[in-house]
Amino acid sequence: RSGTRNSERDAATGSANVSLGASWTPDVWGRLRLAVGSAQAQAQASEADLAAARLSAQGLVASNYFSLREADAELALVAETLTGYERSLAITQNRYQAGISAQSDVSQAQTLLANTRADRVALQRSRDALEHAIAVLVGAAPANFSVPVLATWTPVVPSVPLGVPSTLLQRRPDIAAAERSVAAANAQIGIQRSAYFPSLGLSASLGRSSSGVSDLFSASNLLWSFGLSATQVLFDAGAIAARIDAARASYDASVASYRQTVLSAFQSVEDQLTATASLAQQELLRREASAAADRTEQQILNRYRAGQVSYTEVVTAQATALNARRTVLQVLVSRQNAAVTLIQGLGGGWSVPVDRWGG
Repeated sequence: RSGTRNSERDAATGSANVSLGASWTPDVWGRLRLAVGSAQAQAQASEADLAAARLSAQGLVASNYFSLREADAELALVAETLTGYERSLAITQNRYQAGISAQSDVSQAQTLLANTRADRVALQRSRDALEHAIAVLVGAAPANFSVPVLATWTPVVPSVPLGVPSTLLQRRPDIAAAERSVAAANAQIGIQRSAYFPSLGLSASLGRSSSGVSDLFSASNLLWSFGLSATQVLFDAGAIAARIDAARASYDASVASYRQTVLSAFQSVEDQLTATASLAQQELLRREASAAADRTEQQILNRYRAGQVSYTEVVTAQATALNARRTVLQVLVSRQNAAVTLIQGLGGGWSVPVDRWGG
């Protein structure tokens, strides 16, 4: 609707007039309704995209935090192991000075100690990088952000469902965004098709006119008009049909994208369900292997002290035991990250705002 008001006085003739006009274009073919619906669907798709980006950032924060704590645990493990390696080096040096062991035993102990110290430096660098990544994700300057080292840290794997819930389609923001894009594209087909129909318009005006201001508002000087207009494209060389075809193609593409998004979502969830179950089994087996490696390390060290084996076997046993312990920690953080990815794949607690989306 639109309205105008005009008042003027002709100084030469002494005439005066006042008028009020209005026009209205009725939405007979639903063109405006479809345009509003398309715009709303696009806005809702953008809202869901924002939720998906937020969920992804939260998942990255959790994953990086778990990796940082795993690095802390490895650093503590390596520090404890270095203490044992230093004792082993002292033993070999004493045996060498007593003429019991060869110089090569001391060299091997020194090599193992130096390599493990280098591993500790690399682990610290990795922890620093993870700390910086978390700072950026939470919007802080890396130089002014720190995550304190925990004296003790017990890894806890978040609980996850045993199967894919039936509400997955309503909980993933990326799927909701794809569905809203389909709705917007579908509305565009109707908008383009409505161009075939005429555009109708209603207009009306009401006013007064007189030769002087004094009798401007008398009943005899009332003027009014009412009109109906219609516009129709008679020839457009197929432009409307082309726009309809383009809208249909866009709709088909959005439907295909929606279908692929849904399938990818189910694949991701199934992959993570498999990963969580597999990693849980791996943890049990890795713990058994680590316990066996610890026993072997102690047995070999005792036999070396008794002069029954060479120091090469001690080095091998110590390296194997350390790697086994670190592998247990790595499997634990892999379980945590798999759980985070699964929770993220299930929507992470997000759900379609039914009250505003009308779903």
